[in-house]
Amino acid sequence: MGTTGSRHTWRDSLFYKGCTRSSTADVSSDLPGSTGDVGSYKLQVLAEQSCCLFHSVLAMADDTKFLLLVLLLSSSSLCFGSEFDIQCLKSVQQSVIDPFGVLKSSWNFENDSAGFICRFTGVECWHPDENRVSSLRLGNLGLEGPFLQGLQNCTSMSGLDLSNNYFSGPIPAEISRQMPYLTSLDLSYNSFSGSIPQSISQMTYLNALIFQHNQLSGQIPPQFDLLDRLTIFNVAENLLSGPIPTLLETFPASNFAGNQGLCGSPLDDCPVRIRLHRINDQSSIGAAVGFVVGFVVAFYFPHCFVCSERLRAYVVRI
Repeated sequence: MGTTGSRHTWRDSLFYKGCTRSSTADVSSDLPGSTGDVGSYKLQVLAEQSCCLFHSVLAMADDTKFLLLVLLLSSSSLCFGSEFDIQCLKSVQQSVIDPFGVLKSSWNFENDSAGFICRFTGVECWHPDENRVSSLRLGNLGLEGPFLQGLQNCTSMSGLDLSNNYFSGPIPAEISRQMPYLTSLDLSYNSFSGSIPQSISQMTYLNALIFQHNQLSGQIPPQFDLLDRLTIFNVAENLLSGPIPTLLETFPASNFAGNQGLCGSPLDDCPVRIRLHRINDQSSIGAAVGFVVGFVVAFYFPHCFVCSERLRAYVVRI
């Protein structure tokens, strides 16, 4: 079958049919017994209208359309992103301890209307009629448990706020893979422990990084010098130690306070190198003194070192 035949095949397909629909009301003609209540089919129509573009481009043999095809493929989450985001929130709800039932009562997944998740407590969407999460604002809800699960399915999320809760345990080492497009991450006033993941340095869109009042230990990763978009940074009241990365030296000293082991600007200078020099100097002095004392003793009291009767004959006495 030639190219023209292939195009006609796509024209008769369901996806191509979705392109020709002018509104969601057109779906009623395809549903036996429908009386116009098509709320549950809006998402399907939107998906059809988006995905059909792929098939239309594939019908074009012209090489000049190749770039457009690549761009469409790179944004293929438009067809399926809503389902991913819904699954993301389901995983979040299941992974937290919710003693006050805030998420349990508000996050009702029985509703399947367009943008229904945007009405959930703490959920912000890019558009009120699209099930695409832009931010999760779950601060001060009394939530408990480890770090949230399933966030990788919120594929276009740019903000996460878990502040003022009772979360504990480590921050996932692969956090940059889960949420590569975050611009704001606020985990303050929880009980997160362990080290700060080095992979956060790969989240290059971050403007705000707030870890204040946790139990984080170890160093601030030196790779944080790559986070040149940061305008807000706070790690006060943790168990951190070691030098502060150069890029972060412009933030106030109060943003690093409460970490006894942190040093460097804007805090006190790091004493590590000075101590090493002192240790080396003391070792050198000790070695020199030991050599001199040993030489003097051996020279003036040779009988203390020469035990052999045969060798004593060769010892010069003074």
